[in-house]
Amino acid sequence: MSTDGANTSGEVTFVNRFTVHASPEEFERVFAEVSEFMTRQDGFLRNTLLQHVDEPHSFINIAHWRDAASFRKALAHPAFKPHAMTLRGLSASEPNLYAPRRSFSAGPAGDEAGRDLP
Repeated sequence: MSTDGANTSGEVTFVNRFTVHASPEEFERVFAEVSEFMTRQDGFLRNTLLQHVDEPHSFINIAHWRDAASFRKALAHPAFKPHAMTLRGLSASEPNLYAPRRSFSAGPAGDEAGRDLP
């Protein structure tokens, strides 16, 4: 997870794609336990678990953090390791950390199409 060239002092988004080799229901149960842990970590803002519409064993977690340092501190917490190991036993993942660059919203015709973010 490289952050070279991106401003990580503000809000960051963690995107983790999971390919589940267990039952999707078991994965969701374990993911809920991991999320419960994360909600108690300083800097955690929110997360959403998405399931692919046509591939029930494919999930994406989108988690928002106050900053990269908070995210990394949560991952380094000793109590996180068992959670990570349990998820790894059920799935393969592709984790990446992102900093916002541009934002787009629906609006009346003629509105600015997008704006740069800090």
